[in-house]
Amino acid sequence: MSRQSYSVCFCFRRRFRMAASEAPADIKALFEEYSENSVVSVDQLRRFLVEVQGEKNATLEDAQAIMDSLHELKHLNIFHRRGLNLEAFFKYLFGDVNPPLKPNLGVHHDMNAPLSHYFIYTGHNSYLTGNQLSSDCSDVPIINALQKGVRVIELDIWPNSTKDNVNVLHGRTLTTPVELIKCLRSIKEHAFTASEYPVVITLEDHLTQDLQAKVAEMITQTFGDMLFSPGQECLREFPSPESLKRRVIISTKPPKEYLQAKDVKAQETDSKKGKDSTKEEPWGREVKSFKARFDDDKDDDLDGEGDEDDEDEEEDPKSEQNAAPEYKRLIAIHAGKGKGGMQDWLRVDPDKVRRLSLSEQELEKAIDTYGKDIVRFTQRNLLRVYPKGIRFDSSNYNPLIGWMHGAQMVAFNMQGYGRSLWLMHGMFKANGGCGYVKKPDFLLKSGNEAFDPKAMLPVKTTLRVTVYMGEGWYYDFHHTHFDAYSPPDFYARVGIAGVPTDAVMKKTKAVEDNWIPTWDEVFEFPLRVPELALLRIEVHEYDMSEKDDFAGQTCLPVSELRKGIRAVPLHTRKGVKYNSVKLLMRFEFV
Repeated sequence: MSRQSYSVCFCFRRRFRMAASEAPADIKALFEEYSENSVVSVDQLRRFLVEVQGEKNATLEDAQAIMDSLHELKHLNIFHRRGLNLEAFFKYLFGDVNPPLKPNLGVHHDMNAPLSHYFIYTGHNSYLTGNQLSSDCSDVPIINALQKGVRVIELDIWPNSTKDNVNVLHGRTLTTPVELIKCLRSIKEHAFTASEYPVVITLEDHLTQDLQAKVAEMITQTFGDMLFSPGQECLREFPSPESLKRRVIISTKPPKEYLQAKDVKAQETDSKKGKDSTKEEPWGREVKSFKARFDDDKDDDLDGEGDEDDEDEEEDPKSEQNAAPEYKRLIAIHAGKGKGGMQDWLRVDPDKVRRLSLSEQELEKAIDTYGKDIVRFTQRNLLRVYPKGIRFDSSNYNPLIGWMHGAQMVAFNMQGYGRSLWLMHGMFKANGGCGYVKKPDFLLKSGNEAFDPKAMLPVKTTLRVTVYMGEGWYYDFHHTHFDAYSPPDFYARVGIAGVPTDAVMKKTKAVEDNWIPTWDEVFEFPLRVPELALLRIEVHEYDMSEKDDFAGQTCLPVSELRKGIRAVPLHTRKGVKYNSVKLLMRFEFV
């Protein structure tokens, strides 16, 4: 190899493979403090873990395990037999062995409280592969959701075209159906791959009683002993996630107990017109009136569009006499709004618990007048919040609005992407990723003084975040992805999602022309409600002439952040972790 070609090869390697010479000054200073003769011994590494990383119970065995994990670096001559030199110490800090969340905790929340005491990882229209109007229905997105730890799956069930079987589809749209039995079998197969805690199936039911009986048979045969079905009566209190491990729970509105006058009147009107509405496709009446339907939603989403709790939904009237009793017995979590207005919907019954569903707009309107009533309702009962009807593109809303009022089932379009979904992913990284996160105590306190998210509370703690540097883009992106002619100009955005008084975003300077940017900037975030706070992290590439390019994101629950200097992996827009991209950051509570 000629001297010239050797020199090019060497520059290429040094430019894009991070080296200790690029370590921030803080890291070099800490290395000096905890090393002797330029080597960090096992005992010195243990001291570093205790004093800097906040791992108070760290042992010599823990330190030795970290050293052993770096054995692959030995061949690079950066691993000294007596311990870590600067290069190895830097590699440890930036390595997978040093994640930002507490790795060994697993499920560590108390799982013996009633279901109503937990935020639950909840999907909306879980069977859709894409948009809300014309995408395919499939069991694939259901499987994907369950594998990510989602615990609530929503299925809209309708008669098929010949009225002798049951399909899953988004009613009154052009979505192509999938058979219910296929979805049920996939749920059974994948329900507990990511978490042992219970899976709830919420059914939006548009069936006649004979098809309800068919569904009852399908569900019973598919799930067998996995099914939790307490019988016909409402539960007095919800069981705990612990007691329901590896169980499947059905939740829907029980069949109506009497014929509604408006339904009888509608039937009479159809009869006069000589029209048999039951012969029509479930979406037939609506497909030509999308615009009217969704224009109504724009003005007022209080019609419960597409939701199983909508008292105005156009479904076959059901009565107690002709409702399939085996179907009713399967319903463990009863849903329904009742006949009154919001105040009646939020009434707490001391003798039974239930589930209420509200659209995102319905919730936002209710908060102004009934905020504390919502918090009290959710201490015993379940509240499900779902996206408004005009979100054709399967986008989502701010989940914190529901969570800060105690809503357990903040239902999201998991096949979409965007900042709201990143927050959802972040919240459910907590508690070992099991899909159940215990609500903070202040949301569960009974009495008149229910939690008010808008109150100006005192600062409980301040999170100090140091954004040191980032690496890995050179390996995970095409080399002309950000700029055809020069290295990228990266900057980071860091902030908090939480109650309104905690929410903020800040950003670093842009580092020009560098695949391995070093920002070395410090941000402080005073937190009034740290229990609900999520740390938002994004990286973008500055573009003078066009929209800045996305370069990675993650969202982390503040309650589970590990103090100290940590390697923070970044994810794609859809939440998939990059192979190499990560940031080096420091977290301190001051």
